[in-house]
Amino acid sequence: QVQLVESGGGLVQPGGSLRLSCAASGSIFSIYAMGWYRQAPGKSRELVASITSGGSTNYADSVKGRSTISRDNAKRTGYLQMNSLKPDDTAVYYCNLKSGGRSYWGQGTQVTVSS
Repeated sequence: QVQLVESGGGLVQPGGSLRLSCAASGSIFSIYAMGWYRQAPGKSRELVASITSGGSTNYADSVKGRSTISRDNAKRTGYLQMNSLKPDDTAVYYCNLKSGGRSYWGQGTQVTVSS
């Protein structure tokens, strides 16, 4: 059983920064990909950023240049650093891990960007 626990969400003013963390526990293969998705009210869940086991990254155009995804394999933890946050970034952010042909999701963490 794989569990993902996100943390780091909260209320931030426009222009501010947050760092989200995703800690993985349980039985996962050493090779896995991690990603961050978000879902705003009334909208579909969308990919924000992803990182492969080899460290290759991919970003949605809406966050490119403002966000950095990273991972610490020893800690089995992934991170999403978000800067210059905008009200449009308000959403529930979900961590995703793909390993051994399976996909796992965290419970989500709320990010609210508002003055």
